Amino acid sequence: MSFDNAYEALTTTEPGGESRWAFGTGFDDPLSGVDTALPDGVDGTALARYCLMLGDDALIASQRLTEWVTRSPELEDELALANIALDLLGQARLLLARAGQSDGSGRSEDELAYFRDEREFRNVRLVEPPNGDFAQTIARLLVFSTWRLALLAGLTESRDPVLAAIAAKGVKELAYHREYAARWTVRLGDGTAVSHVRMQHGLDQVWPLVDELFVPNATDREMVGAGVGIDPAQTRAEFDDVLEQVFAAATLRRPDRSGLAGVAGRTGRDGIHTEHLGFLLAELQSLARAHPEATW
Repeated sequence: MSFDNAYEALTTTEPGGESRWAFGTGFDDPLSGVDTALPDGVDGTALARYCLMLGDDALIASQRLTEWVTRSPELEDELALANIALDLLGQARLLLARAGQSDGSGRSEDELAYFRDEREFRNVRLVEPPNGDFAQTIARLLVFSTWRLALLAGLTESRDPVLAAIAAKGVKELAYHREYAARWTVRLGDGTAVSHVRMQHGLDQVWPLVDELFVPNATDREMVGAGVGIDPAQTRAEFDDVLEQVFAAATLRRPDRSGLAGVAGRTGRDGIHTEHLGFLLAELQSLARAHPEATW
C-alpha cells in the first residue's frame, strides 16, 4: 500500500480494520490473555536471553528515533519517526515482558529497561550511535528495518506462541518502516547533487555495523535448535536483495567499508558496546532511577 504523504500513511485504516497510528501504545499488560507457558523442551533462561536481545534492539532504536521529535525537517516526518519509535517501543515492551516471565525472575519490562547497566544490554551496536543528519537516520532505519523484518518474518513460525505473536505484530509494523526508509532513500539519493552526497555519506557511516547483524551467537544457535529462534545469517540474502533494489533506484553505490571490530571477538550481543550507549542509557534511565517507586 502506498501513500502520498506520511500523515496519510499513519492514519489510513488498512484492510482488516487496523490503523498504523501508534501501534506501540494502547495496552497496559503486554501479555494479557496470552498463554505464556513455555513450549516443551525449551529452556526458559535461554528464551529470556533471546527475547532480551530482540527487545534491546527495539528499545535502543526507539530511544534514538525519539530524539527527532521537534527536530525533523517536516511535521509529517516528525509524526512518522515518532510513530515508528512507538512501534519499536511496543515491540520492546512485549519482548522484555516475555523475558521477565520466561526466566522465572518476574522482572517487569520497566525493571529490565531502566535498572540494568550498560554491560547487561544485548542489543546490536547498529542502534547505538547518534542519529547524525536526516539522511544518516534514514540509512540506519533502512538497514535496521530490512534486517529486522526478515528476522521477525521467520519468527512468526516460532514454537514459542508468545514470540510468534509478537513477530506477527512486528512484521506489519516493520513493513511500513522499511517502505518509509526506502522511499526517502530513493528521494534523497536520486534527488539533488547535495542530497545524493549526504545519502551516500549516511550509508557509509552505518555500514561498518552491518555485518554484526548476521553473526549468530550461542543463544541464537540454542534457540534455533529448539525451534524457537532464527539464525540471523539466513536473513542475509533477503537483506542484500532488498537493499540492492533500493540502491539501484536511488543511484547509490553499496558501501565498501570494513566491519567494526569487536573486543576479543565480542560485540553488542555479548554486552560489549560503543561509547555511545552509556550516554543514551543515562538519559533513558535517569528519571526512573531518581524516583524508582514513582507512578503517574
